[in-house]
Amino acid sequence: MKFRVLLLMASCFFLTNIATLNAQQDYRNSSQITSALKTLASQHGSKATLKSLTKTEGGNDIWSLTLSNGQPDSNPAIAIVGGVDGGHLLGVELSVQLAENILTNHADILERTTFYIFPNMSPDATAQYFKTLKYERHGNAVNTDDDRDGEKGEDGYEDLNGDNLITMIRVADPTGDYKMLEEDNRIMVKANTKKGEVGAYKLYTEGIDNDKDGRFNEDGEGGIAFNKNMSFNFPYFTKGSGEHPVSEKENRALLDFLYERWNLYSIFTFGPANNLSSPLKYNAQAANKRVVTSILKKDEMLNKFLSDRYNDITKTKDAPGSVAKGGNFFSWSYFHFGKLAMSTPGWWAPKPEADSLVKPSKNNKVNFLRWSEQQGMTDVFVDWKEINHPDFPNQKVEVGGMVPFKMTNPPYNKVSAIVESHAKFIAEISKLQPSIKLQNLKQEAIGNGITRITVDVHNTGLIPTHTEMGDRSRWLRQINVDIKLGNNQELISGRKHQLINTIAEDSSVQLTWLIKGKGSLNLTAGAPHTGTDNASINLK
Repeated sequence: MKFRVLLLMASCFFLTNIATLNAQQDYRNSSQITSALKTLASQHGSKATLKSLTKTEGGNDIWSLTLSNGQPDSNPAIAIVGGVDGGHLLGVELSVQLAENILTNHADILERTTFYIFPNMSPDATAQYFKTLKYERHGNAVNTDDDRDGEKGEDGYEDLNGDNLITMIRVADPTGDYKMLEEDNRIMVKANTKKGEVGAYKLYTEGIDNDKDGRFNEDGEGGIAFNKNMSFNFPYFTKGSGEHPVSEKENRALLDFLYERWNLYSIFTFGPANNLSSPLKYNAQAANKRVVTSILKKDEMLNKFLSDRYNDITKTKDAPGSVAKGGNFFSWSYFHFGKLAMSTPGWWAPKPEADSLVKPSKNNKVNFLRWSEQQGMTDVFVDWKEINHPDFPNQKVEVGGMVPFKMTNPPYNKVSAIVESHAKFIAEISKLQPSIKLQNLKQEAIGNGITRITVDVHNTGLIPTHTEMGDRSRWLRQINVDIKLGNNQELISGRKHQLINTIAEDSSVQLTWLIKGKGSLNLTAGAPHTGTDNASINLK
């Protein structure tokens, strides 16, 4: 009887979990993400290993999920990083669901590729989405003095219209820089004086000037943003960047992990930077500076190749411009770490379907609002409403604007399709990855007991063994070729140990040795991020 009761309870628990999963209507919070990761790790044994790298100032875990064949260091690896920006909930969800998809639908990939997945690098910031007062937060829970006046957190946001959303306030003022956009007067844009436009409004984030310094909401909860705290082009003395590069525990923990993974050849980021929809362009002047700020020429061609694959597989188009400001993670992964760096927001609102009334606009907000209307979405914009504001007596002040998170995060029911297309792209990258094979191995007797051995060290992948930036940085390990002689064998010509800087896609480097003697010897070639191949040779 007791057994039946336990079985019934277990069945109810299972069905409840299934119902909860199927009923998921919105993005998952930190505890739900943690639960999903722990479930993956428990269900898939040695193929999925979960580890907390550190805890943020806000007490949230920075999770690392390793997917492998049980021996993660034995294969080339891709890192997938989500939550680099606190307003990008989609990146967190995509990272977790990609892991689920790989384990469920593409488990064969793990025989050739290891994945290191970091679902959320900004858990303190993404938590704001789930709080009563919603606004797009980017910094962690570190208490900062953003306006450097000796006080912390004295001028944050205020919800002036009581809708639990922080949007904008517009103040009618003939000295203002902003005007209503003609094609949609809900949207405020800067007046272009060179075209004869005149501003009629000042625009601020929703709140009050608490410290009476003439600025609004400049020193609220603050914090330091993961995506401003990296070392490339670090934005010193900028709000949210930190006192110095990699000052934060989460940034240091991730970099410590990545630097120790010599098998890592690529970093795939979900965030505001986007070099997959539109590849980066080479700039000779910027590429030849002491501090390089342009993608290098060979890497430009590689980026274009991968971009074409991405657009073909995901069927995405009309992407907005890439946002890669100073201190961002994507730029660091290429310019300072030298890896094959890919980044995409994963989704953006497509242009609305054109008809006699609706035409695509050059303004992304207008397109988003029109697309939302076609989708029947009514919760994306707060209509402007006049209020009394203590800082602007006798002036017309209105509260309104785009609802936080909506433009960068699609309705949750669209996430599964986005996951599916990106899982196909990740699987494609795995097939293209650099892979070293010893091919066309020949031995030729040339007399006096001497044998000439010739072999092609071939990169069978369609991705080079090293990016041009990685080869220049000399951080990535080179292709190591070793020939191990047997007893009574002598190396007449060639080297026992030699390094190859890089091998292009589907290309080879031919090596030759002269060896005196008989018996067996062994030849090994490869690097942790390309895999290693071995060949046994019997000298006759």
